[in-house]
Amino acid sequence: MNLPNKLTIIRICLVPVMVIIPFLGLTNEIFGIELQFWIMNFIFIIASITDKLDGSIARSKNLVTNFGKFLDPIADKILVLAAMLILVEKQMLPAWIPIIVLTREFVVSAYRLIAVEQGGKVIAASNWGKLKTVTQMIAIIFAFININGTNIFFGFIHGNLTFPELVINMITSIMMLISVFSTIFSGWDYIKGGKDLFKDR
Repeated sequence: MNLPNKLTIIRICLVPVMVIIPFLGLTNEIFGIELQFWIMNFIFIIASITDKLDGSIARSKNLVTNFGKFLDPIADKILVLAAMLILVEKQMLPAWIPIIVLTREFVVSAYRLIAVEQGGKVIAASNWGKLKTVTQMIAIIFAFININGTNIFFGFIHGNLTFPELVINMITSIMMLISVFSTIFSGWDYIKGGKDLFKDR
């Protein structure tokens, strides 16, 4: 197994570690943010860095494989959805956002599987898909440093926030909104681009 694929597997292995953290009761605060969120954010950032590294190494060293093309987006889905569900459980993110993400991922996964079945070609991520991944990761990173548990998604509209809270909330909300639109458009790209896969069905 080459290095990029190893990094992808490391990213997947970091997810259960991140999920376990809320159960440890680390509620001590540092700069108004619970310790558990600092730790989860650190794990999420490390995992996000591996996402950048595995793609860069694979392209620069000519180590791109179908296994990597298939596994890399799965690792991203697991990481992002796990983080979003943690935020939903903490009542810091509305549930409809991960529902949209999950629906899109089911559609894209179905297209990928059918493409492999018909010709062995894995559909690579579009620009919308790449924008989706980047904005999701930025939004989640800022969500985890949510000061004093301020409501994340456009919470700055509904409450009186201090300057740091306002900035963090605005960045998180805007990035999350962009990621939602990117999720929808990237899913539509797959539907348009893969419609020929269903001609004989």
